[in-house]
Amino acid sequence: MTCADLDHLVFLPSGDTSLTRRSRKHSRLSAVVLKWSRARKRYERQGLLVENDALQRAERECKTDAPQREIRQAQAALRRAELDEEYIECFAARIREVYPHCPSGRDTLIAEHACRKYTGRVGRSAAAKELDEQAVRFAVTAHVRHTETNYDELLATMFERSAARTMVHNAVAEVLKLWELGGS
Repeated sequence: MTCADLDHLVFLPSGDTSLTRRSRKHSRLSAVVLKWSRARKRYERQGLLVENDALQRAERECKTDAPQREIRQAQAALRRAELDEEYIECFAARIREVYPHCPSGRDTLIAEHACRKYTGRVGRSAAAKELDEQAVRFAVTAHVRHTETNYDELLATMFERSAARTMVHNAVAEVLKLWELGGS
């Protein structure tokens, strides 16, 4: 640090966006601290090196407007929750369009599961957000596979995923046809 003339800087860990932004603004010299992650095979940000005076000034500023920021954060969280609920309702409505004979209430159950945040499920894909029919079909197919067949039991008895899917394919197709076209 001395040879880079950064030894007078203090470390500010990641986490507080407002404090980081303000510290960087007030500091004449700053440096991003990165650490190599072997698991993810990329550099990850650990924090920032800033001047001590800049950090103290930023902390004072953050303290003065903390109540307003908390209110804004709470409002933003509510808004995100509302948007998420609207999206799930739209996804459920799209399921009802594609599968009009889907049992009552099942459409919402499927939408809630498929659209759960931070899961990487089909309901969070770009196609699903556009209410693409193929994405809806994938979500419903997965639901039927897990709830209307013995797929999970097959996986639990050490079947390979592809073999288990092949074994339940016909049963899944029957249920999907029934939900799409109706009949008995």
